Amino acid sequence: MGAALANRLVAEGRTVLVLDDLTAGDPRQLDPQVLFNRGDVRDVPKLWTLLQGVDCVYHLAARVRVPESVHYPSDYNQVNVGGTVALMEAVRDTGVSRVVFTSSAALYGEQSRQPIREDQPARPDSPYGVSKLAAEHYVSTLGGLYDIETVSLRIFNAYGPGQELPPSYPPVIPQLLKQAQTGGSVVIFGNGDQTRDFVYIDDVVDALIAAATATGVNRSVINIGSGSEISINDLAANVLRITSSRANLLHNLGSPAGVSRLVADASLALELLDWQPKTSLDQGLKLTMERDARFRQRLGEMGAEK
Repeated sequence: MGAALANRLVAEGRTVLVLDDLTAGDPRQLDPQVLFNRGDVRDVPKLWTLLQGVDCVYHLAARVRVPESVHYPSDYNQVNVGGTVALMEAVRDTGVSRVVFTSSAALYGEQSRQPIREDQPARPDSPYGVSKLAAEHYVSTLGGLYDIETVSLRIFNAYGPGQELPPSYPPVIPQLLKQAQTGGSVVIFGNGDQTRDFVYIDDVVDALIAAATATGVNRSVINIGSGSEISINDLAANVLRITSSRANLLHNLGSPAGVSRLVADASLALELLDWQPKTSLDQGLKLTMERDARFRQRLGEMGAEK
């Protein structure tokens, strides 16, 4: 997400500085005009140097794998919460006027009312979700104390080209695409009836850019999602269709599947940011394959479906 945002901002003529410890990032994805710096978001002296003359900070630095957070809650607290506090201190000291924080729908947990509105109580069921909720509170509270404008965007299941595909705890869409194209088996955690709201990366970047300049959004918390839900079973079926794959569909009933439903009410984003998603799931899957060399091999077979 960070690389897509940085590249778009540079393309629009902005000067962009990036700080990343490369735990998950890949600087090769960045436009050469992006000023890349390797470092830790908790390094306040380094932040002081980088933030001189900066108008807006996008805070995306975080550990983001829900299952991993269960095993390493201390690490997630130190980076996601401690890193947020350190950044807000540096922002205060350098005179940055606005912070846009990328939060997560993971903090909602299991909700009986769907689509989910921002005023529903958070019920995080993982240390990752807890860390994002705590970071949101720090951003808003310290923003108020230090007179810094803040906006928190609760991103639902973002996906698109260049998304990290680690060997452990991979995100669902690139993992399904990879498995479908190898022709072996496509594995779904749980029974596959759980639903998610997938939002394409270009649409997320649109929302992030809007949040940097929108008026009347100070201290706001805003959902960023497609507003549509799909079961993981149906998602897998779509991937198999789009890739023309004959891979077998398997269910791993012994692995946790997460919450039963998760879909955004994105009406506040339309009201405050004049934002709504433009990319359907089928379009987003095809664009991911077109723009990501890892998944480009079956484009010829997709021609009839475009």
